[in-house]
Amino acid sequence: MKNQEIKYNEVTKINTIKEILEIAVKEDGDKHAFEFKNAKNEVVGITYKEFLNMTNHLGTALSTIEMTDKHVAVIGENSFDWITVYLTVLQSNGVIVPIDKELTCDEIINVLNSSDSEVLFYSGKYAEYIEKIKEKAPNVKYFIGFQNEKDEGNVLSYKNFLEKGKIEYEKGNKTFSDIKHTDADTYQLKLLVYTSGTTDRPKGVMLTEHNLVSSVYYALRVTTVYTKCLSVLPYHHTYEAVCGLLVALHKHVTICINDSLKNVLKNLQLYKPDYIFLVPAFAEVFYKNIWNNAKKTGKEKGLKFLIVLSNLLRKIGIDKRKVFFKSIHEAFGGNLRKIVVGGAPLRAELGDFFDSIGIMLTNGYGITECSPLVSVNTETLNDPMTVGIVLPCCEIKFENVTPDGDGEICVKGDVVMSGYYKDKERTERVLKDGWFNTEDYGRFNEKHQLIINGRKKNIIVLDNGKNVYPEEIENYILGIPYVTEVVVKGIKNDIGQEVGLCAEVFPNKDKIKELGITDIEEALKLDISKITKDLPTYKKISEVEVRETEFNKTTTNKIKR
Repeated sequence: MKNQEIKYNEVTKINTIKEILEIAVKEDGDKHAFEFKNAKNEVVGITYKEFLNMTNHLGTALSTIEMTDKHVAVIGENSFDWITVYLTVLQSNGVIVPIDKELTCDEIINVLNSSDSEVLFYSGKYAEYIEKIKEKAPNVKYFIGFQNEKDEGNVLSYKNFLEKGKIEYEKGNKTFSDIKHTDADTYQLKLLVYTSGTTDRPKGVMLTEHNLVSSVYYALRVTTVYTKCLSVLPYHHTYEAVCGLLVALHKHVTICINDSLKNVLKNLQLYKPDYIFLVPAFAEVFYKNIWNNAKKTGKEKGLKFLIVLSNLLRKIGIDKRKVFFKSIHEAFGGNLRKIVVGGAPLRAELGDFFDSIGIMLTNGYGITECSPLVSVNTETLNDPMTVGIVLPCCEIKFENVTPDGDGEICVKGDVVMSGYYKDKERTERVLKDGWFNTEDYGRFNEKHQLIINGRKKNIIVLDNGKNVYPEEIENYILGIPYVTEVVVKGIKNDIGQEVGLCAEVFPNKDKIKELGITDIEEALKLDISKITKDLPTYKKISEVEVRETEFNKTTTNKIKR
């Protein structure tokens, strides 16, 4: 199904990743493609022209060791070097394998072996693993360290390796730069992403170049990015690797590389971007910090009044948001126009608030197996209660629909993976006749925007047969000012039936102290009861557990249930 009311953006069609860079160089070659801090903590810029040259140099170096058609792995913190490896291999005849930087040594070895990787690029913190990887992953022939100063056997210096490629390229070696991908080539494996490294059989999602360029092209057809972004989320995750990086490159955006999660606000002020990709947890932090600061400085009532006044003025065509909320905008660098979130449900309250102060907050939905984008809210049709309209290249159907009207979301189209690497059994379990079962439950609203209610694996089935999506109730509870994190789970009786709901909460201790709360558990019971009063009885929380520590999380800040 497609929404016929949407006016799609005009976007230059591309068939390969190389075309993205070549078009950018032709149209905006002297514009900064990237800005980042160097070793001296100085901000440096790399133009589109310079960046394409650097990928040619690195690709030429790979050609000298006969690795341009092999599986190449990369692990490390977000960095310009990481991106250069990523874009170089995407232009080659090989396959890029981004590895989660939070994996243990054994898990890294597991992924290297499973993926058939023959080269490993790595940042300095992984140097201590190399000897063990050599022993346990014998298929890896070269280890190229971003911080290595010298070459030792097959353990190479990235700096030296890149310089070697530059010399060869300038001498006329065009082995890499002359690589051309035919239409048939674009349907071959290009990006191999592991959604887990923790089991004996890690799950490798196979994405083709066609998948990636389709995600880029159709994402830009339905949504708008601007001129400068702050790149925050981990690059091994497809949300940032595709939606953050590749989409930005095709739009000729300047990508500013965030050096630390602790420095996000500082870097917003430093680089002054006009948009940013985040997960909802970040938006929650921004939202709560704004209100906490307003309360501490005695400006909470004033902020509430200005929001009401601003919204009234907007109804008669007067927009004073940049003036009324100037201090908030300055905290975000002064230019921030849009925050795009994905990866988890978003509380509608956040969308309304950011819209009220003049920063658009749009939610989208995706999954690694769909490259990763499936749907996104647009500038003209933005409803925070939904994850937006489905990409024009996708079809959606719902299976196993519940009496409440929610079904398992199945996706078909140009962004759907070709399968799991060397894993026919798990591929056939989720991919049937081109339809990928996301195992997420949802429905369409009357405007044909997709609503996500929760994950199939997280559904709590009560003894009365009612299905409960914990994510829905968690979003209510997150509205309590002193709640930092929450997981809703089932309460089981003696025979294992789930008979009720428990909220496990990690509170903000500073906020609790500030509010003068002495009995946290009782306060939570009372406030949860108030905030969920309109929910059906079977969705009410009957028990509360207070945590002393944060929940364990993935590298994209999702709680591990």
